[in-house]
Amino acid sequence: MIKRRLKSKYLFALIGIFVLIPLATLAMYITSDLNTDVKVEPDHITKEVINDSLPVVNPTTRIINPYLDNSVKVEKNYYDYQKEAEEQIKSIIVHDNTYTQNTGIDYTAENKFDVVAILDGSVLEVKDDETLGKSVEIKHDNGIISIYQSLSELKVKKGDIITQGQVIGISGENELDKDLGNHLHFEIYENGSSVNPENYLNKEVSIKKEN
Repeated sequence: MIKRRLKSKYLFALIGIFVLIPLATLAMYITSDLNTDVKVEPDHITKEVINDSLPVVNPTTRIINPYLDNSVKVEKNYYDYQKEAEEQIKSIIVHDNTYTQNTGIDYTAENKFDVVAILDGSVLEVKDDETLGKSVEIKHDNGIISIYQSLSELKVKKGDIITQGQVIGISGENELDKDLGNHLHFEIYENGSSVNPENYLNKEVSIKKEN
């Protein structure tokens, strides 16, 4: 009887050892796996959500008038095919018995006035023409080029980097529009085509964002 009791005790002890060890090992594995998920997965998901939800914003700026003097007024508009015949006639340039459609806007004032850049850019060309007078051509972002003609003085040279509102010249006279007297002839080109400056001035335009 004594031997059988001893054998039963040993038997239960061995059974307990073989059952508890695997259970303990399984519990440790599950706990470790849960801890790993808590530490890694939320960080990974958060980064993906933040990166995917960031909006892409294109900065914009407002195009300003090519002058600052409040006494400046429009004397001759851009020739627009969609305008009434009366308005189109006012946008015709007559020189040496030749009639030409105006490809810009002519601004006049009693006294000479500062001519300023409508946007940031770089000076593409500076000319002194007998018919058009002194002129400045500036390249801007998004395929836009602005041209300032009939200047009496130049304040910039080819290759200069220009900031919006910077004085680039002084209004003057030219042979093409001699009847206008002191004035600025202003043009805008987009992707190589002449456009009506009225549709661009005081409007917002996208600009490139430097990386």
